[in-house]
Amino acid sequence: MRRKTLAKIVAFLGSMAFLCGIGIFLGIFLLGPPPLANDQATAFYSHDGEFIGEVKERENHHFIPLEDISPYVKEAAIAIEDKQFYDHHGFDFKRIIGAVWKNITSGTLKEGASTITQQLARNLYLSHEKTWERKWKEAFYTLRLEMFYSKEEILESYLNTIYFGHGAYGIEAASSYFFDKSARDLTLAEAAMLAGIPKGPSYYCPVHNEEKAYARQQLILKQMFDQGRITEAEWEKASREHLTFVQKELENPDSDKGYFFDEVLKEAAEILGAEREQIRFGGYEIYTTMDLEMQAKLEDAVKGKMADTEMEVGAIAMEPETGAIRAMMGGKNYRASPFNRATAAKRMPGSTFKPFLYYAALEHGYTAATKLTSKPTAFQLEDGKVYEPSNFNDYYANEPITLAQALALSDNVYAVKTNMFLGAERLVEAAREFGIESDLPAVPSLALGTASVSVEEMVNGYAMLANGGYGVEGHTITKIISPSGKVVFEREVEKERTLDPVPAFILTDLMTGMFDRQLNGYAPVTGTTIADQLTRVYAGKSGTTNSDSWMIGFSPSLVAGVWTGYDDNRPITRIEEHRFAKEIWADFMEEAHEEQPLEPFHAPKGVTAIPIDPVSGQRATPYCDKSRVMYFEKGTEPKQHCMEHMQEKPRKNQKEKEEEKGLVQRWFDFFFGG
Repeated sequence: MRRKTLAKIVAFLGSMAFLCGIGIFLGIFLLGPPPLANDQATAFYSHDGEFIGEVKERENHHFIPLEDISPYVKEAAIAIEDKQFYDHHGFDFKRIIGAVWKNITSGTLKEGASTITQQLARNLYLSHEKTWERKWKEAFYTLRLEMFYSKEEILESYLNTIYFGHGAYGIEAASSYFFDKSARDLTLAEAAMLAGIPKGPSYYCPVHNEEKAYARQQLILKQMFDQGRITEAEWEKASREHLTFVQKELENPDSDKGYFFDEVLKEAAEILGAEREQIRFGGYEIYTTMDLEMQAKLEDAVKGKMADTEMEVGAIAMEPETGAIRAMMGGKNYRASPFNRATAAKRMPGSTFKPFLYYAALEHGYTAATKLTSKPTAFQLEDGKVYEPSNFNDYYANEPITLAQALALSDNVYAVKTNMFLGAERLVEAAREFGIESDLPAVPSLALGTASVSVEEMVNGYAMLANGGYGVEGHTITKIISPSGKVVFEREVEKERTLDPVPAFILTDLMTGMFDRQLNGYAPVTGTTIADQLTRVYAGKSGTTNSDSWMIGFSPSLVAGVWTGYDDNRPITRIEEHRFAKEIWADFMEEAHEEQPLEPFHAPKGVTAIPIDPVSGQRATPYCDKSRVMYFEKGTEPKQHCMEHMQEKPRKNQKEKEEEKGLVQRWFDFFFGG
């Protein structure tokens, strides 16, 4: 009885499977052949949903007939990707079972078993989401391709659409890029080299990863010989052949979108785990963080200052609350040089690195009034060497100065003394807290920004001061929608406080000092040349090396960083060239904040504001020539009033006599006002 019941169930399930199969094949037949070329434009939108543009075609995609492709290319592709290509109907079930078994025994999911037809289906019609839905669609399109097209047509389309990196789609574009020749003229060694690239266009690029690329080429040649596709003599000759790569420049379809556009594609590729070019033509809708007006203002600021110089620029403007990058320039001319100097280049930041040091100092007992002597100093290091930092133009106070003045004047001796006092490792730790990931040597000179970092890293770090100490992740994308209309990514900004808000705020206030002439000392404050054009309070820091000029600063709602210099690291010799970074920054920030309400930096609980004489570092009196309100953690503020100016004789001109009553009132307030 049980056997009969079981037999009926099996028969029923078999019948249902058969009917489903018939239904699927009938549906495939009625749909007809899918197109063998299907570039879907990916659309891009600004932060407020305005359409930016799209890539409408692949300019580096040259479709050629199968007979115009070297037979070595066809044999190499089949040997490494799908040796049973001519024997199956889209799926290599033996290979699939083998891949599943390897994944189970290895405990990974690395082994794949896609046939050439499956890869073509994925490349032409589908996104690269790793979901079961996508796999079912891939199977459906694979069956359609096999039903309506010959193996030669499938192979032809595959070789013409596969991505080889560097913007090159198809074997003809790849052959032109790597070897400057037509695909019909490729040698066996060249064909095997190119056949290995699509598995990982970045990983197996022979230009950037020569060792890995040659290892894969040798594997392909061995497979071709083992499968009887080439003779032993051909194998041995090709294995020894030396290849020369020319990297012929290809047309770039993104030239009107520039550096920001490239970063969006790069970020999307990382998010979705796909190649950049697969995103470019994947039919996605990508909502970016770009502010179109702000981007135009940054471009105008750069063009207004640097049109007639060979110097280059890297600049980023970021919203500090979220890390959203609102504007970016990786150079003056994207078409002339697509290398992004804002994200990819690493240069010495000079004194713009000092805020990270002084944050650590404020955490370890320093205050705005902490005084150290500014004079030529030789530091004896542990290895017996002597380190002698110098100030700009060899100007020194030759007496103690406060932290407030040291930061505003960018005193190098003060910074190195502080780094030696804290221990160089502490500065490295502090920089890591600010999100700096580049290599940082724990040496005294690190206080002066002698490591190499990117503009993006530095802007990200300053953003944490602007937002009160919260960690942020710089980004260019808020949402990605797949070709099917499904939201495959939507950014959620999580705020986690990384910095202590008290020293972070005190440091922010100290960084407004670079524009405050009340802090002039043995030299003018470093923001003197742009202070008069600023209409609101900004915090910032400039930095210079022999070949780099930096300016990074912020309001509560926007942080911007600008680097200028020469790509070949030649020295910046002209005074006006050293001013470009500051002037670009000032022009952009003023334009970006135009018609925006004034925004104060809000003090957290636990700080107190005291008028301080910037020379003595003590509480200012009516006799002090200069006074600046400075912030202190409660309990650390100076207790003494400044006595240095009280012994100066009061002036007795007619004007002062007329103001005598005011002077008495000031003295009364001093002694009895509390």
